[in-house]
Amino acid sequence: MTAGYGVASSSDLSDPDRHGDRDAAPGLVDFAVNVRGTPPPFVLDAITRGLGDLARYPGLDDERRAVDAIAATHGRSPGDVLLLSGAADGFEMLPRLDVRHAALIQPSFTEPEIALRAAGVPITQVTLDEPWRLSGAEVPDTADLVILGNPTNPTSVLHPRESIAALRRPGRIIVVDEAFADLTLGADGELEPQSLASADWPDLIVIRSVTKTFGLAGLRAGYLLAAPEILARLRAGRRPWALSTPALTALTACLGEAGFLHCAEQARRVAAERAEMVDELTRIGLVVVAEPAAPFVLVEVPRATEVKRRLVDHGFAVRSCANFVGLGDDHLRLAVRPVEQVRALTAAIEQVREEMRDGNRVDV
Repeated sequence: MTAGYGVASSSDLSDPDRHGDRDAAPGLVDFAVNVRGTPPPFVLDAITRGLGDLARYPGLDDERRAVDAIAATHGRSPGDVLLLSGAADGFEMLPRLDVRHAALIQPSFTEPEIALRAAGVPITQVTLDEPWRLSGAEVPDTADLVILGNPTNPTSVLHPRESIAALRRPGRIIVVDEAFADLTLGADGELEPQSLASADWPDLIVIRSVTKTFGLAGLRAGYLLAAPEILARLRAGRRPWALSTPALTALTACLGEAGFLHCAEQARRVAAERAEMVDELTRIGLVVVAEPAAPFVLVEVPRATEVKRRLVDHGFAVRSCANFVGLGDDHLRLAVRPVEQVRALTAAIEQVREEMRDGNRVDV
């Protein structure tokens, strides 16, 4: 179990509420945050066209357009769609399901645990061993809620749909965080090969966002897919106007044809950049653990906290893994970036290693 919830300082790398954006200070080359650049022009154009209408509350037509676009993209009924102010909004709703016992597949994103602990939900950490495959998951039979990421943050592991299906039990709800699914490719180039967004299982919740792929982290826009019976429980007590008009506009644009083409192009670019990045990291002796499938890689780095601190002095921000259950001071998560930036990072890592070796020498 992870201790210290609610009391750790946000500067503490072990604080579950600390995310990569706290590390990506202005002026640093950002390998800490997994956002892919800035919003594409077609999304900015759509948002800009609606700015003159901000005096009006978000309307049902705005919501309906976004819901219809999401439903059409995933082959779902509009009644299966719940709009979110970012994926974290969906995690905060989970206690409304009257959960008796939650199982969290770890290591993984910290926000679900924060929300469940705040609501007093009993939790079992199902910590997988490297290479973090679900075949090793020992989920208690009493768990009526199981949460996992696919692909998983920070391991970058993509689980087969069949492995997730094997977790199903009567009376249990499966929650899959697909924040990075739209940037995954199959061996044959298929987009989102393991996504469950189109699956109409009555016991499944899929949570997604558009913030990473479309450069919209500051806007907070996402959605949740589930059976209407589950959505009714999640909606209970929700505030009105949960999403702003710009967020609704962005969702409609991102889930349209232009958005699909953008995702496909970005997924191919991520795959190419990631392959070059793995080669470059391996060249300097770093171990990229597991087989990465997301827009980030997990690397083994002895004394990772010290390496991270020193890299700031060289102009680079990287993500510590000290607050992920099952990891610690021997891993860093690195966002996939173009190879020119990666080469600059590896040069800095080699300099940092030399500094640390010099610091350990004892003159006699």
